[in-house]
Amino acid sequence: MTFFSLIVALLMEQVRPFDGKTFAFMLNHFSWLKTHLTTGEKRHSILAWMIATLPLTLFAGLVTLLSHRLNPVASWAWSVLVLYLTMGFRQFSHAYTAIDKALKEGELQKARDLLGAWQGKSATEYNAEEICRVSIELGLVYSHTYVFGVIFFFAAFGPMGAVLYRLATALNDEWNKHPEDALHLGKFASGAFEVIDWIPSRLTALSFAIVGDFEDALYCWRTQALSWRPVAHGILLSSGAGALGVKLGGALPDGGLKVFRPVMGMGDEADSAYMQSTVGLIWRSLLLWLLLILLLTIANLIG
Repeated sequence: MTFFSLIVALLMEQVRPFDGKTFAFMLNHFSWLKTHLTTGEKRHSILAWMIATLPLTLFAGLVTLLSHRLNPVASWAWSVLVLYLTMGFRQFSHAYTAIDKALKEGELQKARDLLGAWQGKSATEYNAEEICRVSIELGLVYSHTYVFGVIFFFAAFGPMGAVLYRLATALNDEWNKHPEDALHLGKFASGAFEVIDWIPSRLTALSFAIVGDFEDALYCWRTQALSWRPVAHGILLSSGAGALGVKLGGALPDGGLKVFRPVMGMGDEADSAYMQSTVGLIWRSLLLWLLLILLLTIANLIG
């Protein structure tokens, strides 16, 4: 059931991508909680996080239980709907593809504008190599956030798990946009997401290694990951960069100055060819996950 739900949801998302902006009311709810429960006390941060995540998570679990008792087809349809709403392959691949196309057509300023809109800060000082480098970094991280992390929690805990993971991701992003305003709120959201994402992030990094250059991926993971913040991103970027044989991280221009970041991976400088290689790496990783889930499904049916 899990395998077929994933296949149908992925096909639906490719045909008609879900617009995440439809959930704008949820972001307003998160902002309201941030405004009214930012007191500097840890217990209020915990309360705000629970108010933001538990009602919808429990509702998803309740509907799953009721639909399972009602009809297997209803249960399957509910699973597909939840995956369609929580998994967003096209939410990051569209921007990634547009940037790659602009670079291939020599439209450097357009690529800068697209990247700036995607990452939420200006990229007007970036050259072509820096645009490729940052785009690959975002692609690797977002492929985990919007695809592999959701798949793991759905496979492990059903629709309730997928909803919890998506809400935890959204809270981590929203409450840390301006961490100086959130006090303990943003810190608790980051800590909670770090715990929730501990296993999935490492499984995603391992899948990058398996479908890419395994030896270099594990070497970069072991020697470079801890230098990046957050560490989960360091694990994903070091493994992905090692698997691709490309250098990520490194210095970036910002307001006429250089912002130095740890170097991830080894090999050549990033370019458009590596952007295409990254797409291939992500798709191979997805096929690996689907194959493993299919084998587990068959084993469960036989058992």
